[in-house]
Amino acid sequence: MEHILLVEDEPRLRGIVRDYFSAHGLGCDLARDGAEALDLLQDHDYDSILLDILMPNLDGFGVCRAVRKKSTVPILFLTALGGEEDMLRGYALGCDDYVTKPFSLAVLLAKTQALIRRGRGTEDAGLLCCGAITLNTRGRLCSAGGRDIKLSPREYDLLLCLMRNRGQVLTRAQLLDKVWGLDFEGDDRAVDVRIRSLRAALGDAGKQIKTVFKAGYKLEEGEA
Repeated sequence: MEHILLVEDEPRLRGIVRDYFSAHGLGCDLARDGAEALDLLQDHDYDSILLDILMPNLDGFGVCRAVRKKSTVPILFLTALGGEEDMLRGYALGCDDYVTKPFSLAVLLAKTQALIRRGRGTEDAGLLCCGAITLNTRGRLCSAGGRDIKLSPREYDLLLCLMRNRGQVLTRAQLLDKVWGLDFEGDDRAVDVRIRSLRAALGDAGKQIKTVFKAGYKLEEGEA
């Protein structure tokens, strides 16, 4: 099931959108403001973000700017600001689409589903790219910096997980769950060992895999 994050400070609208989306097979987490949204994004992966602009503390533009530093997750603005200047500002920050309030729930659902499909389009074609690293998911092939990289099956699965969640911190426990599976009986040192071998295999591109102190690992576009 696809899962989205709805960031909206109006309680009634949050509930209406959540119930409508749930009835159509989309899971929906709720955030009341921008700060709460960023907290949720630290710990969860979403297929799309529906983001109100006018919110207290941290507005939607600020949330979009913060998300785009780490993730390419599709973002759709829900807004009463329908002016061209505001829309251009949102697109410049990296949003993917707008819905102006008041809106049709059916249209909102259709736009959200289209963004999710579009976001997955590259992978559906068999390619995932991040910085110097490219994965061909159909052939389970890897290249980095223009050269073919030979990876073990576990290294490939680990890199695939990082690629699909690029820009997001994944804990060792999350990586064990996603890559090794729930029936794995070892400890999280297995992750550290595989990360070291994966970095070595990738050469210079291995520097894209960052260690986040006391948290886990994340994949970034480049070394900086």
